[in-house]
Amino acid sequence: MSELHKFIFDGLPVRGMIVRLTDSWQEILKRREAAGGYPPEVMQLLGEMTAAGALMQSNIKFNGALILQIFGDGPVKLAVAEVQPDLSLRATATVTGEVPEGSSLSQLVNVKNEGRCAITLDPKDKFPGQQPYQGVVPLFGDRHEKIEKLSEVLEHYMLQSEQLDTRLILAADGNVAAGLLIQRLPVKGQGNLEGQMDRQANEDQIGVNEDYQRIALLAGTLKREELLTLDVDTILRRLFWEEPVTRFEPLTPSFACSCSRERVGNMLRGLGTAEIESIIAERGQVDVACEFCGAQYGFDPVDAAQIFTHPVQQPPPTSTVQ
Repeated sequence: MSELHKFIFDGLPVRGMIVRLTDSWQEILKRREAAGGYPPEVMQLLGEMTAAGALMQSNIKFNGALILQIFGDGPVKLAVAEVQPDLSLRATATVTGEVPEGSSLSQLVNVKNEGRCAITLDPKDKFPGQQPYQGVVPLFGDRHEKIEKLSEVLEHYMLQSEQLDTRLILAADGNVAAGLLIQRLPVKGQGNLEGQMDRQANEDQIGVNEDYQRIALLAGTLKREELLTLDVDTILRRLFWEEPVTRFEPLTPSFACSCSRERVGNMLRGLGTAEIESIIAERGQVDVACEFCGAQYGFDPVDAAQIFTHPVQQPPPTSTVQ
């Protein structure tokens, strides 16, 4: 069963989380099998994104979806991981070109150094006119050098958005997607991706807190194979056996998809009557498959007509679903 554990280091300004996605990650991959599955390199990237999304969602107090996207100019045009407040999650990737064996992150999405990583917080209950919060960072460093680890991209993002030192270790294969997050606690207020905190006080502590530096260094010794194969108890004991750690009740991430016939109908309505009629004239009906879960939705001429004559009163999707 998938699990996410939160913990703190007693008396120290440091918190941590570790996630192991097993059944939920395997379900994501299973639903992609009908379309041929993902190349191993894409599977690893998407798994790391899904684990990171679960960690980041659990690290904030936010009633809405956290959507992590990677997009660029390589064979992977878009990769998306979406995590809800209850840790229900889904993920998908759009691959349009050949993926060479052993491709790195830059070879997948950042060939010309134009790739980007976007983190969006989409509130569940929006105020009138309220837009999702979004932050975007490039897939290169301060000297425009290409970054080859997703974890480093996200560490940089969290340092920018929260002014908090963060150490992130990610790994994924065909069975497990896992991650370890270590973060310095904010000096004042509660850190979140909306920036509601005393940024100056937190910025003053960047890179100077010895307790965080020590624990982050220990976390950095965790090997990929250990993260994928060892249970949570063993990992924490091996890394932090000399540190006073308090753990909380584990949470249970799960696979879930929010697609529905109503949401697909709203999407089709947005295309307009002429476009839908053109598709029906060519194919007899409109067929739409959810890229996340593989669910198939068919709309014959009568169904399509009802979309425009009796629209469903439902808000549009909060992310690129279909």
